[in-house]
Amino acid sequence: MEKNIPVWLKPGIWGAVLGVMAFVIIGFSSGWLTTHGAATERADAQEKTAVTNALSALCVARFKLQTPTNQSLQLAALKEESSYKRREFVASNGWATTPGSDAADNDVAGACANELMALTAS
Repeated sequence: MEKNIPVWLKPGIWGAVLGVMAFVIIGFSSGWLTTHGAATERADAQEKTAVTNALSALCVARFKLQTPTNQSLQLAALKEESSYKRREFVASNGWATTPGSDAADNDVAGACANELMALTAS
Protein backbone atom coordinates (compact mmCIF):
# COMPACT_ATOMS: atom_id res chain seq x y z
CA MET A 1 0.00 0.00 0.00
CA GLU A 2 1.92 2.93 -1.33
CA LYS A 3 0.80 6.47 -0.58
CA ASN A 4 0.63 8.89 -3.44
CA ILE A 5 1.66 12.35 -2.32
CA PRO A 6 0.73 15.10 -4.74
CA VAL A 7 3.65 16.91 -6.37
CA TRP A 8 2.41 20.33 -5.30
CA LEU A 9 2.36 19.37 -1.59
CA LYS A 10 6.14 19.56 -1.01
CA PRO A 11 6.50 23.23 -2.11
CA GLY A 12 3.33 24.04 -0.16
CA ILE A 13 4.76 22.56 3.04
CA TRP A 14 8.06 24.42 2.56
CA GLY A 15 6.13 27.63 1.92
CA ALA A 16 4.13 27.16 5.12
CA VAL A 17 7.27 26.43 7.17
CA LEU A 18 9.10 29.46 5.80
CA GLY A 19 6.00 31.61 6.26
CA VAL A 20 5.69 30.60 9.92
CA MET A 21 9.39 31.26 10.48
CA ALA A 22 9.11 34.68 8.87
CA PHE A 23 6.01 35.47 10.93
CA VAL A 24 7.74 34.50 14.18
CA ILE A 25 10.90 36.48 13.37
CA ILE A 26 8.99 39.56 12.31
CA GLY A 27 6.49 39.17 15.15
CA PHE A 28 9.09 39.04 17.93
CA SER A 29 11.34 41.72 16.48
CA SER A 30 8.49 44.19 15.97
CA GLY A 31 6.78 43.50 19.30
CA TRP A 32 3.64 41.86 17.90
CA LEU A 33 4.55 38.68 19.76
CA THR A 34 6.05 38.40 23.22
CA THR A 35 7.17 35.70 25.59
CA HIS A 36 5.37 34.85 28.80
CA GLY A 37 8.28 36.18 30.88
CA ALA A 38 8.38 39.52 29.07
CA ALA A 39 4.62 39.91 29.34
CA THR A 40 4.77 39.12 33.06
CA GLU A 41 7.54 41.67 33.62
CA ARG A 42 5.59 44.33 31.74
CA ALA A 43 2.41 43.55 33.70
CA ASP A 44 4.29 43.70 37.01
CA ALA A 45 5.78 47.08 36.11
CA GLN A 46 2.36 48.43 35.12
CA GLU A 47 0.88 47.10 38.36
CA LYS A 48 3.59 48.75 40.45
CA THR A 49 3.09 52.05 38.62
CA ALA A 50 -0.68 51.93 39.11
CA VAL A 51 -0.37 51.16 42.83
CA THR A 52 2.24 53.89 43.31
CA ASN A 53 0.02 56.43 41.55
CA ALA A 54 -3.00 55.46 43.64
CA LEU A 55 -1.07 55.60 46.90
CA SER A 56 0.59 58.90 46.01
CA ALA A 57 -2.89 60.38 45.65
CA LEU A 58 -3.57 59.15 49.20
CA CYS A 59 -0.32 60.77 50.31
CA VAL A 60 -1.34 64.12 48.81
CA ALA A 61 -4.75 63.81 50.45
CA ARG A 62 -3.06 63.27 53.83
CA PHE A 63 -0.96 66.35 53.22
CA LYS A 64 -4.07 68.38 52.42
CA LEU A 65 -5.65 67.42 55.77
CA GLN A 66 -3.40 70.01 57.39
CA THR A 67 -4.48 73.56 57.93
CA PRO A 68 -3.72 75.93 55.03
CA THR A 69 -1.02 77.64 57.10
CA ASN A 70 0.71 74.32 57.82
CA GLN A 71 0.39 73.35 54.18
CA SER A 72 2.14 76.53 53.12
CA LEU A 73 4.92 76.05 55.67
CA GLN A 74 5.43 72.40 54.70
CA LEU A 75 5.46 73.21 50.97
CA ALA A 76 8.04 75.94 51.58
CA ALA A 77 10.16 73.49 53.59
CA LEU A 78 9.81 70.86 50.85
CA LYS A 79 10.86 73.37 48.23
CA GLU A 80 13.95 74.20 50.29
CA GLU A 81 15.04 70.55 50.29
CA SER A 82 17.29 69.28 47.54
CA SER A 83 15.59 67.12 44.95
CA TYR A 84 17.00 63.87 46.31
CA LYS A 85 16.01 64.71 49.91
CA ARG A 86 12.36 65.48 49.12
CA ARG A 87 11.45 61.79 49.21
CA GLU A 88 12.88 61.54 52.73
CA PHE A 89 11.05 64.70 53.76
CA VAL A 90 7.69 63.29 52.67
CA ALA A 91 8.44 59.93 54.30
CA SER A 92 9.54 61.51 57.59
CA ASN A 93 6.27 63.43 57.83
CA GLY A 94 4.34 60.16 57.52
CA TRP A 95 2.31 61.13 54.48
CA ALA A 96 3.63 58.22 52.39
CA THR A 97 3.04 55.57 55.05
CA THR A 98 0.26 53.33 53.81
CA PRO A 99 -2.42 52.11 56.20
CA GLY A 100 -1.32 48.91 57.90
CA SER A 101 2.42 49.45 57.40
CA ASP A 102 5.05 50.87 59.72
CA ALA A 103 7.33 52.50 57.16
CA ALA A 104 6.84 54.72 54.16
CA ASP A 105 7.15 53.29 50.67
CA ASN A 106 10.03 54.98 48.81
CA ASP A 107 8.31 54.94 45.42
CA VAL A 108 5.13 56.42 46.89
CA ALA A 109 7.14 59.07 48.75
CA GLY A 110 8.94 60.04 45.55
CA ALA A 111 5.74 60.27 43.52
CA CYS A 112 4.06 62.20 46.31
CA ALA A 113 6.98 64.63 46.53
CA ASN A 114 6.68 65.24 42.79
CA GLU A 115 2.96 65.94 43.10
CA LEU A 116 3.52 68.25 46.05
CA MET A 117 6.21 70.10 44.12
CA ALA A 118 3.66 70.61 41.36
CA LEU A 119 1.48 72.33 43.99
CA THR A 120 4.30 74.78 44.72
CA ALA A 121 4.43 75.79 41.06
CA SER A 122 0.81 76.94 41.07
